[in-house]
Amino acid sequence: MVRFFATLTLSVGLAACSGGDTKRTGAVSAVPPAPSPMTFAAANLDPNAIAKQVFGAQKRGSAQTPAAYGSYAKGCVAGGVQLPETGATWQAMRLGRNRNWALPETVGFVQRLSRFAATLPGWNGIYVGDMSQPRGGPMLTGHASHQIGLDVDIWMRPATDLTLSTAARENISSISMRRAGGAYVNGSWTRAQHELLKAAAKDPAVARIFVFPGAKVQMCNDEKGDRAWLRKIRPWWGHHAHFHVRLKCPDGAAGCINQAPPPPGDGCADAEEWVANILNPPPPDPNAPPPKPRRDYVLADLPKQCAQVLSSR
Repeated sequence: MVRFFATLTLSVGLAACSGGDTKRTGAVSAVPPAPSPMTFAAANLDPNAIAKQVFGAQKRGSAQTPAAYGSYAKGCVAGGVQLPETGATWQAMRLGRNRNWALPETVGFVQRLSRFAATLPGWNGIYVGDMSQPRGGPMLTGHASHQIGLDVDIWMRPATDLTLSTAARENISSISMRRAGGAYVNGSWTRAQHELLKAAAKDPAVARIFVFPGAKVQMCNDEKGDRAWLRKIRPWWGHHAHFHVRLKCPDGAAGCINQAPPPPGDGCADAEEWVANILNPPPPDPNAPPPKPRRDYVLADLPKQCAQVLSSR
């Protein structure tokens, strides 16, 4: 039981994602700009404004050198770039959300992974869910993370058709891979999903990947070769129709706060404990204090560099 709740603590900051979480090819290797002395008030922004409303209204990236400021769940993106809506081996989904923005490193990762996916039987590439908003920051709906351009959701559904219209991409859904509340995979899970997550985890740009517990246990049972990559695969609630990839902060990104590395080992026993708690939930603690509602961030809660990000044209 202690290990189970320890795992929860290690993953604080990740919220459920939508989708049905370089010295690197395609990356820009540049030193982020020096922290701006500009305050939100000096940028004619109300420091007490609800951050998700301000960032959710941005339609394009800022005219700055690409950089991540803050943490995955409290930050913003300077110089965000947009993943093209369609590529040779990918399509961005739910275009109406305008969440196919990220740092160049993340765009490069998506393109690399999509090329690998196209080699899998029955796959022509990948369907890409939420990345970040044009300037990052808190989102209006769906996520607590995805704020600094280093998170991306990849659908579990094989991308068999890469000619989907904009309308089709708003209506098609991914495919759930779970049964028994996420304790096990279902019949839609194949070796292709295993190999896709394995390829993502082995990419040196990746910090960790979030997926439902039953998938992690299944991969632990099926993997017969090198198991080192399994350490990056971490169980988390939801994440049964997509998996959430989180990249490391780019080299030299002084304003970016990395997540702590995963615990040592392959994490398989930890995932089995998650499954045990799904199948036999522990009794509630009668002395536990009621959960506090999460407060919406205001602009003043975010790194000071975000004032410059918002004021840039």
